[in-house]
Amino acid sequence: MGPGALLRGVLFWLKKFVSFWLMPLPLCATAIVVGLCLLRSSRRARLGRALIGAAVVLLIVLSNSFVSKWLLRPLEARHPAIPELRAGEPLPPGLAACRFVVVLGGGHGYSPGLSGNNLLLSSSLSRLAEGVRLVRALPEARLVVSGPGEGGRPTHARVQARAAEALGIAQERILLIEDARDTEDESRAVIRLTGGAPIALVTSAWHMPRAAALFRGAGLAPLPCPADFRVHTDDPLRFEDFLWDAESLARSTFAVRERIGYLWIWLRGKT
Repeated sequence: MGPGALLRGVLFWLKKFVSFWLMPLPLCATAIVVGLCLLRSSRRARLGRALIGAAVVLLIVLSNSFVSKWLLRPLEARHPAIPELRAGEPLPPGLAACRFVVVLGGGHGYSPGLSGNNLLLSSSLSRLAEGVRLVRALPEARLVVSGPGEGGRPTHARVQARAAEALGIAQERILLIEDARDTEDESRAVIRLTGGAPIALVTSAWHMPRAAALFRGAGLAPLPCPADFRVHTDDPLRFEDFLWDAESLARSTFAVRERIGYLWIWLRGKT
């Protein structure tokens, strides 16, 4: 392993470790545990109570539906979605020029006997469905799916490819990237695979700002094609929007993670 690859490996695991502890649930849980420990000291009990109170308040705020949508909406609104593609109507010029449709990985599970689409996590399935929709409209384009595997099991790219075939995409039109660990790795692999040709980039809408920046930084000019929207701008305001649930905490976590991730690549000059 060369020095460059070693440095990338160290930065990858450093990013994973630091970002995990900055996510809302681990951060608040750690603050509560530290606060409880401080309560045992008469001199630091006040600080302990402050830590516990702040952590509980932060968890309550980030678990609120209205707050989580407010945090995620700016990320999802950054790039417009590709509209309905009706037979007989011309494609948007940017899309018509694309020679590859690149679907970024979103994770899958392992259950023997299940079809590829049933193994994909919800984000990955939504991304793939959008990629299949676009590649059907581009008869000369090829579908690129990405994602590594573990423990000798099928890679995420292969699971996506199986699902894409089941959805009607011919095997010879599908290209696999099986060794990319994150979006930055995917951007480097895609430019090697496509030679810099025009691509349609498909990923979750909340992930698209960071993904598009990384692909531009790698020397590509991707057409953002967001999928997997978690916030819909014209939804009516409902009573449930002012309540708390785990789904809202997940949305807030996406919003926090993407902003931290974008700051990380900005600090490293990758945007």
